[in-house]
Amino acid sequence: MFTIYKTDDGRNMPLEYLPCGAIQPKIGLALTQTAGNLAIASGTTKPTYICMTERSAAVTAGELIPVVRVGPDVIWETTASAALTSIKQGDKVTISGDGLQVTATTASGVAEVIDFSGTEVGSRVRVRFPAVSGAGA
Repeated sequence: MFTIYKTDDGRNMPLEYLPCGAIQPKIGLALTQTAGNLAIASGTTKPTYICMTERSAAVTAGELIPVVRVGPDVIWETTASAALTSIKQGDKVTISGDGLQVTATTASGVAEVIDFSGTEVGSRVRVRFPAVSGAGA
């Protein structure tokens, strides 16, 4: 799961309540908005929100859930879903299919590696999601 490690200015992240697609929300789940509802962000899709609630089953499409907005000034902590043997600080990696971890894939990566605790699967990884040039993100 993606958890807030720190913000550049030390502020608390405000909650927003947005409509969710028919997915099972999990705390720390990377999300993006698609067709007006939140959906899991994975692979090369940069998340715009991180989920702040846990549900035991999928929600009804359109149900409001609490999220925090992803910005370039926030460092997130998660784990690696693959061995990080060829990853170094500054590399941009993709998000795992479950939207809860990062991979070791650098092709079209969206999460900039700030640091990591080891190279094995499950290692702690700190990342930020830099603004995309020209996209207003």
